[in-house]
Amino acid sequence: MKITQVQTYIVGNPWKNWVFARVDTDAGVHGIGEGTLNGFARTVEAAIHELKRFVIGQDPFDVEAHSLRLFRDVYSDGGQIQGAALAAIEFACWDIMGKVTGQPVYRLLGGRCHNQLRAYANGWYRGPRTPESFHEKAKDVVARGYTALKFDPFGPAWRAVDRPDFGLAIDIIAAVRDAVGPNVDVLIEGHNRFSVHTALQFADAMAKYTPTWFEAPVPPQLVSAMVEVARHSPVPIACGEDYYCREQFAELLAHKAVHIIQLEPQFLGMTASKQVCGMVLAAGAVTAPHSAQGPLCTIACAHLNTATPNFFIHEVFDDFNEAWSERILTRPLKVVNGYLSVPDDAPGWGTDLNYEEIALHPYNPDNFLPLFRQGWERREPVRD
Repeated sequence: MKITQVQTYIVGNPWKNWVFARVDTDAGVHGIGEGTLNGFARTVEAAIHELKRFVIGQDPFDVEAHSLRLFRDVYSDGGQIQGAALAAIEFACWDIMGKVTGQPVYRLLGGRCHNQLRAYANGWYRGPRTPESFHEKAKDVVARGYTALKFDPFGPAWRAVDRPDFGLAIDIIAAVRDAVGPNVDVLIEGHNRFSVHTALQFADAMAKYTPTWFEAPVPPQLVSAMVEVARHSPVPIACGEDYYCREQFAELLAHKAVHIIQLEPQFLGMTASKQVCGMVLAAGAVTAPHSAQGPLCTIACAHLNTATPNFFIHEVFDDFNEAWSERILTRPLKVVNGYLSVPDDAPGWGTDLNYEEIALHPYNPDNFLPLFRQGWERREPVRD
């Protein structure tokens, strides 16, 4: 079996254009992948077509070789863009392998470690940045059956904040804890916003509300800064979604300071993601993969998590997207009473792209999440 073609599709989701790939073979079997990257949909699409030369004519089963070739052979470091393009192609190869062998992907990754995956809600707080709005929406999340939820209370903050804005962020955290009660996990998203000292000030102030983690409190480029925060924070630190190669995780884990690792399979591909999960297991830590892209990302992460013994919790945006988004895939995963389960009755990813629905939602350059602009929480298209 040989790969014959790689095609791409962009879906104009209002807060982030989704990028999908389809890999065809000479055996008539095809697979699908996703390479969504906020603000870079057309760029990733172009990268997929520039990189496809390295896999056309090759056996789709050789994912280890494909992952190396797609990352190494251009010699230049394309970062997250290259990683997203690599993952889109490589995910599709795993789908093909599953279809040919008649197995769901998680079985190819080592088999089932978990019958169901505990999920946490994200994207649920669309609306004004007020304690009242967060309180109301958090109650709705719990009513849906979720036992964990994540949110960014910090508005457009960057590096440092003034006292009123600091107080507002803490008031929002307090409002969410009040809304959900003591037994629901509250996860605080930092979006790489702060300097070390500001991050630690926030960590100290939020600690009394018992967050399960404080995610990405400082920019990821300086591992030393993340380590410093992790060693002094009273709240556990989670990070890793920005990294796109094994070596970055090796450096982070070597410091033995961060123990919740949020690898992004759409920057690594499934092959490297499984290896990173093994690195995290050996370090005595847990995985909570970043899954804030499109609906195929949810499914790919679910297969990885199902086959990962040290899996912690699964991120879900899908319940809080546009109503039509569930039709982009022929068979999306559903959260039931706060949990996801990967079905056994379909090979590969167990789904396909709905090409007719995709055609109804074209690419829009205004579709990206502007995390450092006032009002980004509303998740509306950006118009300068």
